[in-house]
Amino acid sequence: MNSTTEPTIQQLFDLTGKTVLISGASGYLGSAMARGLAEAGARLVISSRNAERAQQAASELPDPQQVGHLGVELDHMDEASLERGFETACQAAGQIDVLINNGNDPVGEDWRTVTSEAFTRHLQNATGFFLLARKLRDHVVARQAQGNVIMIGSMYGVVGSYPAAYEGVCNASPVAYHTMKGGVIHQTRHLAVYWAKDGVRVNCLSPGPFPSEAAPEGLAERLSEHSPMGRMGKPSELKGAIVFLASEASSYITGQNLLVDGGWTAW
Repeated sequence: MNSTTEPTIQQLFDLTGKTVLISGASGYLGSAMARGLAEAGARLVISSRNAERAQQAASELPDPQQVGHLGVELDHMDEASLERGFETACQAAGQIDVLINNGNDPVGEDWRTVTSEAFTRHLQNATGFFLLARKLRDHVVARQAQGNVIMIGSMYGVVGSYPAAYEGVCNASPVAYHTMKGGVIHQTRHLAVYWAKDGVRVNCLSPGPFPSEAAPEGLAERLSEHSPMGRMGKPSELKGAIVFLASEASSYITGQNLLVDGGWTAW
């Protein structure tokens, strides 16, 4: 490839002309990732269980290309809602190029108290991720286009918890969450090898410790003591990673799990 055909670094990271559907983008980390994608030129379709919340979040995004971000009602824990929401997004935006499975229906109980019903329900997050990913795959294949799925995992899908960080502060990190996120990471690998021939890349972005202000008092300090970098992550530190995975800058990457964890999993 010579200099006249080689894309510049600016072109590789440019998301102009791409439409991204992201679930759970009104939350603490999801909103930061959505802003990063919008700043890179993408048109965002924000999904939420609440249509008004989705539309409000979309209206607050930067829009340098004047593309007009959209909000749709979509509950990834409900198959009928998922079907309706995806079709609404496609109709409203015209096309979807990138799907980011970020929404999460949480579980609060740890291994001591979690019920079978709560555990099983939490695993349904991974089911919703898969169903939405398959919808995106079928949508882009029908258009004879390229597609891109990004799962949001967690460092806790790769390593076990750190009990000392939670003792005396709050419940242990939920076992159902660890199980679900580990499954999402392997789901990423599985779908990547099946869908590569279809022109659909599938990768996972796994944040490390990013506690919000709503986290139990003292938890951030405990976690920081175990982090090689000695601090917690800032939501803006996910923006570069999500744009990288959503853009042509990562065009030869599929089936991978990118950890943004301050070195936590390097111990």
